[in-house]
Amino acid sequence: MDNKTIKELAVELTVEITAICDSITGRSVFVNQLLRSCSSIGANAHEARYAQSNADFINKLEIALKECYETEYWLEILLRVNAINDSTYKSVSNKCGTIRRKLIASITTAKKKKE
Repeated sequence: MDNKTIKELAVELTVEITAICDSITGRSVFVNQLLRSCSSIGANAHEARYAQSNADFINKLEIALKECYETEYWLEILLRVNAINDSTYKSVSNKCGTIRRKLIASITTAKKKKE
């Protein structure tokens, strides 16, 4: 698995998705939603690093996880309306999957510390 932090992976994903979105025309509602959800993954992961408590840390990571799922949803929509091709979808979706798995692992570990 990648040794990069969730935040680092999320920044890379956001930069890549921003470039993809810049090339899409006529789908501004979907593009805007995708940009919001994608950028929120990294923002919440970064904010979690400075959480006031373990519960706050878990909450921020859970928000990032929800945003990751939402990002995957908008990517699928863009694929189905032919705004992105299958290759782009698979590449970016795989990166979302890596982030999602890391978020789930971090949340699980943090919840065990809470007990």
